[in-house]
Amino acid sequence: MQSGPPGVAPAGVVKVSAREQARWTRARLGRCGPPLDLLTARFDRHVYAPHAHEEFTVGVCVGGAEVIAYRGGHIHAGPGTLVVLEPGEMHTGGPAAADGYAYRALYAGTALLTDGLLGSAPPHFREPVLDDPELATALRLAHTDLSSCPDPLETESRIPWLLTALARRHSTARAADDTVPGAGHIAHAVRDRLADELLAPPSLADLAAELGLSRYQLLRAFRTTMGIPPYAWLAQYRVNRARTLLQSGLRPAEVAGLVGFADQAHLTRWFRRVLAVTPAAYRNSVQDSGR
Repeated sequence: MQSGPPGVAPAGVVKVSAREQARWTRARLGRCGPPLDLLTARFDRHVYAPHAHEEFTVGVCVGGAEVIAYRGGHIHAGPGTLVVLEPGEMHTGGPAAADGYAYRALYAGTALLTDGLLGSAPPHFREPVLDDPELATALRLAHTDLSSCPDPLETESRIPWLLTALARRHSTARAADDTVPGAGHIAHAVRDRLADELLAPPSLADLAAELGLSRYQLLRAFRTTMGIPPYAWLAQYRVNRARTLLQSGLRPAEVAGLVGFADQAHLTRWFRRVLAVTPAAYRNSVQDSGR
């Protein structure tokens, strides 16, 4: 999994040929937080020149087969496999067969993989190609959702958690203790802040610093207590607020911004997940019942 030149515009699409393209999305790890670049690519013939990245490259092959020159040899990635390329490691990449390959990749600073580990040294991955279907699926789904709607709280809730799992499962680093004293109190404090600031929620990194925790500890405390990550809790809270506004007669496009969703499509995605209907269908049904 590779990238092109730095500085690509958010959600930019670079067409290499009629069937080949690379689509970039820039997400943020929390409101006003650092950027995270996401790449969705499909190549039939394109071969990258030798290059290296300052960040970890973490990718999931979603179709075809790719061959990468790496650490003096060649590695192959097929559908469902994870690929981890370490910072500063020179590599190339191209199709391993005539039908090309497709992948999703993200470019993560070292700090995103060290939270939840003992020590601050960068994790080392002896094997760059990993067979972990559960984690590969979770990363692919997160990448797909965030490429469609790069919500800052969702990005910060999902990506650091998954990258920590990646480092804990597959690197040579040792995992830190998972125990978080006072997890219930921490989770409820975070929940209340998110509810109070639903239009512009604080970053999890800032909340963790205020509570004297790492972001991983905060995420673990919240997930353990609430059963879901912070972004999912806030989305459901927003849906409940949206129901009240829809019942009053407001249109979905108006309601989305009033409860903190990025747009109507973002509201619709979560409304259907929680209530199994679209906001418009819900609004029409409650108004019909009223009449």
